[in-house]
This record gives sequence, C-alpha cells and structure tokens, in this order.
Amino acid sequence: MWDYTDKVIDHFKNPRNVGSIDKPDGVGQVGNIICGDALKLFIKVDSATSRITDAKFQTFGCGSAIASSSALTEMIKGKTLAEAAAVTNQQIADFLGGLPKEKMHCSVMGMEALEAAIKSYKEGGAPVVNELEEEGRVVCKCFGVTEEKILRAAKDNHLRTVEEITNFTKAGGACGACRADIQAVLDRHYNAASAVQEKAPFARLTMVQKIHRVEEALARDVIPGLNADGGSVELVDIEGSVIRVRLLGMCSGCANAGFTIENFVEKKLREQLDPAISVESV
Repeated sequence: MWDYTDKVIDHFKNPRNVGSIDKPDGVGQVGNIICGDALKLFIKVDSATSRITDAKFQTFGCGSAIASSSALTEMIKGKTLAEAAAVTNQQIADFLGGLPKEKMHCSVMGMEALEAAIKSYKEGGAPVVNELEEEGRVVCKCFGVTEEKILRAAKDNHLRTVEEITNFTKAGGACGACRADIQAVLDRHYNAASAVQEKAPFARLTMVQKIHRVEEALARDVIPGLNADGGSVELVDIEGSVIRVRLLGMCSGCANAGFTIENFVEKKLREQLDPAISVESV
C-alpha cells in the first residue's frame, strides 16, 4: 500500500481542471493507454503577456497520475510560458507534499506533457506528442521507454541506480529484461560526465536547463544592479540562443532601456553563460 499525503488524496478524489478546452492554444500528449498511463494537457495562452490563462487535462492512470495532473494545472495557470517551462517534476511532487518514490514517474509525465503543450503553442497549436516518446533507441520495450528519456530522468533528478530509473520512468518495471541495458546507459553517462568536465554550450542545454541557468544568472548578476536604480527584469522566453526579457519598475519605459539591455543585461549573460547569447526586450 502506497503512503499518500492528504494533498495527493484530495487531488485524486477532487481533481481540478478535468476536461478539455474549446479551441486550445496548445495541446501536449505523453504516454499511452497500453503502457498504463496517458496524459493530454490543454492550455490557453494570452498572446499579449505570454501567460497561461487556463489549463485542463484528460488522463488515464493511477491516483498519483490524476493528482499530479490536477496539481500541474493549478501550478501553471497565471504563469508566463517561460515560468511554466521551468516547472520540474520534483516541483509537482513537492506541490503535493511528496509522492511515493515508486510513483515519481507520474510527476515526470506531467512535466513532459507541459513541455509538449508549450511546444504545441509555439508551433501553432496542433497537438504535440512528447518527443522523448517518439525518438531514440527503445530500451524498455514493455513501456516504450527510450534511452533519451532514461538519460533525461537521470540528469534532471540525479538518478544513479536502475531502481531509481524505474521509479521515474517505469523502464525495467515489468519483465526486467532491460535492466542490464539501463545500467549500461547509466554507466556510460556518468563515466562520460566524470571524464569530460567542460561546461556544455548554452545551445546544447535542454529548455529546463537553459531557464535555470538564465534565471540564476539574472538573480545573481543582473537584478541586484537594476534594483539599485529601482528597476528589475524578468525572463519571458528563450528560443535557441535568443533570450527575451521584460524590464520592470523604473527600467520599464526608461529612455535608456535599449542601452540597459545591450550593455548590461546582455553583457552579463554573455559573460556568465555563452558569448553567442543575444537578449531582446519585449
């Protein structure tokens, strides 16, 4: 018997935002019914502010999957796309007061559906299936889990054992024939990581990694300087190596806003992250 928190039980018994949205701006899909879990996420976006104004879901799965999907919709409504894209599976689990370790794959499913929905919005609104479900070598044939998905879970959650990978992706959780292959994937990744200490170029990072790096650099190296003059800045979007930000406070509407973006914000981010970065104000 799993040890669920009261909040998980509440979101399972009284799920928020169940259903679909008429004429959604983005639709993300992950999983399939054959594998036991599937989630379809619908979002409505205010194009002027890039904020998610509504989110609904349809899911097939266990109580943890329903609770995670419900929690996700509550978490992302009102956020900008950039803020929503930074939501991690661990944050979904934390919102619920935690999930049993064997059920962490439900929070991963929510994060992946959100990434697919945001991609759908940026591509015009046609439904998008999470790309990690479609691409790469399939390691676990029982659940259709690819090597890319295993590596993503390992990197994002610092997983080092086959059991942990099973908890976060379900890979290896049925017949077990792929467990040796999963261990080999982990060994290759961590051996390579220890041998190569160089910092990955910004363009090669995942969207979540990019957002974390940019937000850390803004908080550490940019915002304190702007706060000194009564201003601030927030991340709005990232596309490739182009970072879009919004100036706030005294910086908003300032006659020197262009100078601030180019000679302070962009300069600092290039110094800290990658010389190829460019910054645009929205």
